[in-house]
Amino acid sequence: MNIVCIGGGPAGLYFALLMKQQDPAHEITVVERNRPYDTFGWGVVFSDQTLGNLQAADPQTAGEILGAFNHWDDIEVNIRGRRIRSGGHGFCGIGRKRLLNILQRRCEDLGVKLVFETDVQDELAFPEADLVIASDGLNSRIRAKYADTFQPDIDLRRCRFVWLGTHKRFEAFTFAFEETEHGWFQAHAYQFDGDTSTFIVEAPEDVWRKAGLDEMSKEEGIAFCERLFAKYLDGQPLMSNAAHLRGSAQWIRFPRVLCRTWVHHNGRAPVVLMGDAAHTAHFSIGSGTKLALEDAIELARCIARSPGDLPRALTDYEAVRSVEVLRIQNAARNSTEWFENVARYVQLPPEQFAYSLLTRSQRISHENLRLRDRQYVEQYEDWIAQHAGLQRGPAQQTVPPMLTPFRLRGVTLKNRVVVSPMAQYSCVDGLPADYHLVHLGARAMGGAGMVVAEMTCPTPDARITPGCPGLWNEGQRDGWKRIVDFVHANTDAKIAIQLGHAGAKGSTRVPWEGEDQPLPSGNWPLVSASPQQYVDGVSDWSRAMNRADMDRVREDFVHSTRLAAQAGFDWLELHCAHGYLLSSFISPLTNQRTDDYGGSLANRLRYPLEVFRAMRTAWPDHLPMSVRISAHDWVEGGITPDDAVEIARAFKVAGADMIDCSSGQVSKQQQPVYGRMYQTPFADRVRNEAGIPTIAVGAISEADHVNSIIAAGRADLCAIARPHLANPAWTLLEAAKVGYHDLSWPRQYRSAKTQLERNLEREKAAATQTAGLSPLEQARQAEGV
Repeated sequence: MNIVCIGGGPAGLYFALLMKQQDPAHEITVVERNRPYDTFGWGVVFSDQTLGNLQAADPQTAGEILGAFNHWDDIEVNIRGRRIRSGGHGFCGIGRKRLLNILQRRCEDLGVKLVFETDVQDELAFPEADLVIASDGLNSRIRAKYADTFQPDIDLRRCRFVWLGTHKRFEAFTFAFEETEHGWFQAHAYQFDGDTSTFIVEAPEDVWRKAGLDEMSKEEGIAFCERLFAKYLDGQPLMSNAAHLRGSAQWIRFPRVLCRTWVHHNGRAPVVLMGDAAHTAHFSIGSGTKLALEDAIELARCIARSPGDLPRALTDYEAVRSVEVLRIQNAARNSTEWFENVARYVQLPPEQFAYSLLTRSQRISHENLRLRDRQYVEQYEDWIAQHAGLQRGPAQQTVPPMLTPFRLRGVTLKNRVVVSPMAQYSCVDGLPADYHLVHLGARAMGGAGMVVAEMTCPTPDARITPGCPGLWNEGQRDGWKRIVDFVHANTDAKIAIQLGHAGAKGSTRVPWEGEDQPLPSGNWPLVSASPQQYVDGVSDWSRAMNRADMDRVREDFVHSTRLAAQAGFDWLELHCAHGYLLSSFISPLTNQRTDDYGGSLANRLRYPLEVFRAMRTAWPDHLPMSVRISAHDWVEGGITPDDAVEIARAFKVAGADMIDCSSGQVSKQQQPVYGRMYQTPFADRVRNEAGIPTIAVGAISEADHVNSIIAAGRADLCAIARPHLANPAWTLLEAAKVGYHDLSWPRQYRSAKTQLERNLEREKAAATQTAGLSPLEQARQAEGV
């Protein structure tokens, strides 16, 4: 093939040399607008895993790169006069210029034609090409020319940053945070050769402007950074190599680039995006150059796998790389947002702040961090346990964060795991009976700190379905008391009840007979903040509540609250989420009122707060109350995470002890973005901005998730739903999986504990032994061959 790479950065150069090595008959040209060996920026960072990929793709080039790398294992976090280190991270730094020099020389040795100081406008300058690689960088002209095909999404992030260098040699990857009268600045520093380190300074746009950096000359801006971070520089100056930039232009905002497609077919040579032209990943996870090189590796591999079938190779390339790149970009987004919101986390104790930073991208979990640096994790676990009132004995294991106690008012939960309130639709006339005794009793015996009964309704017409539980009469109170008494007599778990009113989502069939479908007969009237039909053309219409309705429903909630206290519940939660009655007041999607209960967020909160305050007065003072909110409607014009913080603050002032952060289910037009722990960021924001404890929910499915969330201060409790349906003893099993054996089991089940722990140890040993085998050898071992 005749291959042209437009852009002589790492992507274009590495692809060129890989393809020339694959088949010397290829005619390959790399065209670069800069002079030979020119570059901007300082050092780049690779992980040990990336180096392994380079070694597999081209050992000779990898050897030269490895010989020029500065390697380190530690990450150091400096905050409020404290210095905290964690090891085992395995990073390498190399000067960007040195890297390009190695790739350029390797291309020349293999016979790749390098053309410099040539500014290519588009690919039509190369009519003889069979394949064009658009590796022309962040501001790709080729991507812009074929924007209708590539559909780029470019998001300029909130922080300003400047890429500097220094002769201060940092022996660890160093993060430094310094507060000014204008706000917080942070530095990312790492050594990349024998005497030079990269030193990136970053701050939110508003902080940067308040500090006057937008009006300073380049020299004044560098001097500002030198003064601010003087204690880390040991007298060494900061340097800029961006001679072409003047004034504040050296401070830029990071552009996150995401393209829907990467290949353009124009009837001539296909055009393929690669590197920054196709995607970017924030420098805080050091993956931009990694992604560019791995693009080159994958495209070369796909072409080799489909000789003579370039269209298929390009299809395979895009399919494989887009998935991996999106995964990295999601992690980079998490990391970017963490650094954009440092002010949210600086109030954490330094120990927790450092842990939060280390796990910010969600690529590094609690157990992954333990593999990297066991001593660091165990010391941190001891710190968390001590702050929870535990003191480890000399023969005891460190306590995983999920198993530390949590106290709120007069109630202490033995651990941070909560069985979510999960609708079971298994009551007759609202009466909880044997089914709920077994359902909740089994899960209370399964190790969780607290079980929460499903949404329970204060009146018959407040139910979602005829199968929903109620708490409006003494018979129901006594039914609940039977369950509460069982939990208290047979377990050390606490039990909570969630009170809620279905509003416009009521009077429907149980899900297995038609989810959200109205009852075939016997439907009851529906009320909500404003008239609405939850499912267009299907649901019954609700009517807007008047003042008399509001008074009646408020007193219904108060009556149920008193009955819940008589039943002996330890905790009460008010349901203000998911489009139910109180949620319908809060969300602008469902509240179109023009009176004092509509319009602004403060007005829309007025009635839910009124109900909450009345319930708080009726509920025993020594027992906690939480509120479940929808922190995001996932619909344009609906509740946003910014609103969620304000909602939480309002309930906190009203006396709420904790916010249960869920989302969605307010509108059928919702478009949620799913993923593991996908709702935890809402709990994080509310906890650390509104200053109130939170419960995280949503796709939390293993101990590692819970430990990471609690340890990082992203939430105080984790509510687990579906995993508890599959296994009532989820907490006991997960504790055993992470190797924690000091957990108390129900005495009736203790004979199973030792056997489970032995079986899990055998499985771990077998997995370790098998890890080094080939797939064929693994299959043979599994078959006993």
